[in-house]
Amino acid sequence: MALDTHHITALRLYGHRDIRVDRVLQQTCGDDDVRVDVAYCGICGSDLHEFHGPVLCPQPGKQEPLTGCSLPVTLGHEISGTISEIGRNVSNVQVGDRVAVNPAIVESTVGLAPCADCDQGFPNSCARATCYGLGGPSGGFADEVVVKSNNVYKLPESVSFLEGALTEPLAVAWHSVRTAQFQPGQDALVLGAGPIGLAILQVLRVRGARNIIVTDIIHRRQEAARSFGASTVIDPLHDQVGVLEVIQEICGQDGVDIAFDTSGLQSTLDTAITCTKSRGTIFNVAIHEKPLLVNPTQLSLREKTFRGGNGYTEEDFRSVLGAMATGDLRVRSMVTAVVPLQQVKEKGFEPLLSKGGQHIKVLVQPGSKPHTRTLLPVL
Repeated sequence: MALDTHHITALRLYGHRDIRVDRVLQQTCGDDDVRVDVAYCGICGSDLHEFHGPVLCPQPGKQEPLTGCSLPVTLGHEISGTISEIGRNVSNVQVGDRVAVNPAIVESTVGLAPCADCDQGFPNSCARATCYGLGGPSGGFADEVVVKSNNVYKLPESVSFLEGALTEPLAVAWHSVRTAQFQPGQDALVLGAGPIGLAILQVLRVRGARNIIVTDIIHRRQEAARSFGASTVIDPLHDQVGVLEVIQEICGQDGVDIAFDTSGLQSTLDTAITCTKSRGTIFNVAIHEKPLLVNPTQLSLREKTFRGGNGYTEEDFRSVLGAMATGDLRVRSMVTAVVPLQQVKEKGFEPLLSKGGQHIKVLVQPGSKPHTRTLLPVL
């Protein structure tokens, strides 16, 4: 049977624990838009939060203020693919280009004047920001996505579609390391070896860290951290020696220069504060499901800095693509499963939500376009 070219397959969120694979009407490609045939789209932790939400997606009966979108919305924002159509005003890419998508939607994306943060070059701090795959008119868990042409970046020839789908989470890591003001030769602690923790580990290695200590309680993630270049991997639940003692033996009595908390637990925040040296930095990358407790005196007495980072900027996207092109970032082995779009709930969401630690990064493969069918075996 011939494929209906006016409809596409998409995974949409309808509400709490309600995601469905639908046939939806193909979007129009506007004058400033590009149509991207999706090769891969990664499942992010935020997608799992939305499944239990909605959180960042529009609430039932409400509209996303910046885009006017409402439920159901197509999920997925870690996207790679091929340009299949361009609008008449588009000149930065052409049909056939392989691209990664920056999913950010800010005022300028929808034709509004930029806010102060956006105007100063910090669109990641925009209070009104949303993104494709959460609050936008399209998302990456679909055969194709229509986005503004400024939201796509050409993939270097040596970077595969699979690696391209990891550009967005790697940009989060690159931005975190950059915003933390990490300097070559410093020591760092990474609390949590999930996708973002492992990405931060790799960026630290590329940027010249001296020692990178990683903690995690899941064996598979511990092994991944070792394979990606961690100096030392600690299991805080089962190892005989505590995290602080190990760090003091490796880095000296003062501790690490920077601790990156990617887990968002009270225990990891406490460890980050304890293990950071005087005038060091505790950097939060995690999204917290509930408030945590902190005693500011712990920071003041040794003049430690607590700060956080959000998302990425164009600089981070381009830096990641450059580092992948040179082979400095070797990220392919982060992908532990590729699942077909039609079975994304049972083969993607449910295994990740089980918290069994069997996967690190799961990619979704639409599979309805000829160029996406044989890129990698699917589960």
